[in-house]
Amino acid sequence: MKKTGAFLLGFAAVNLLWLAAAVLLDTRALPGPAEVYAHFGDVLAAGVFRHIGASLWRVFAGLFLALAVGVPVGLLMAASPRWNALLHPVVYFSYPVPKTALLPVAMLLFGLRDGSKILIILLTVLFQVIVATRDAARAVDPGLYQVAVSAGASHGRLLGQITLPAVLPELFTSLRIGVGTALAVLFIVEAYGTRAGIGYYILDAWSRIDYLEMYGGIVVISVVGAALFLAVDLLARRLCRWKEPS
Repeated sequence: MKKTGAFLLGFAAVNLLWLAAAVLLDTRALPGPAEVYAHFGDVLAAGVFRHIGASLWRVFAGLFLALAVGVPVGLLMAASPRWNALLHPVVYFSYPVPKTALLPVAMLLFGLRDGSKILIILLTVLFQVIVATRDAARAVDPGLYQVAVSAGASHGRLLGQITLPAVLPELFTSLRIGVGTALAVLFIVEAYGTRAGIGYYILDAWSRIDYLEMYGGIVVISVVGAALFLAVDLLARRLCRWKEPS
């Protein structure tokens, strides 16, 4: 309930700032929130839920692949100095590279459909996951492993009962950041080679100078992003209860 209250309070604050900017600028390019919400039926009639579904599929696919690849790689780098020495230069160099610059390459290799868009989201989030997993696994007290091994714990139990619980909080932090980054990247990649997606919807409305639909789409993608952030936060609180202060 506290998280939902914070979400609603933030939504109200943003709308007040939006209203103030619309009044001060007094331009057709920035209608007020009341006018946009009054025409929100046009956004629904334009099939915005189809666009939301297409965008969520790309985001979820990219995040799933980033976790499926990034977590094992991060654990491997934490466990093996040899692999860390081999992969660290690649991660260090690739992390700051803007992944959207690779969009033309991705489209040449995987076409204009979802494959290239998912690949860009994957690359955007992947290195965050690798670094967060590696650093969290490295920070585990070696004494915990020694006690568990002396008690007869197998490698599987060490991984499942010590390493992964230690990694989860940092992993969820990187996932929160990754959700926002993925949506920002999605807005760019959906400008090319697609006719479905909330990014495409916003740009299409902008090209038609339909500012009411454009701002309606911006509201939709903002609410979707906030809802995803809230969902990740709630999942983290449920799976990492031991991390919460008493």
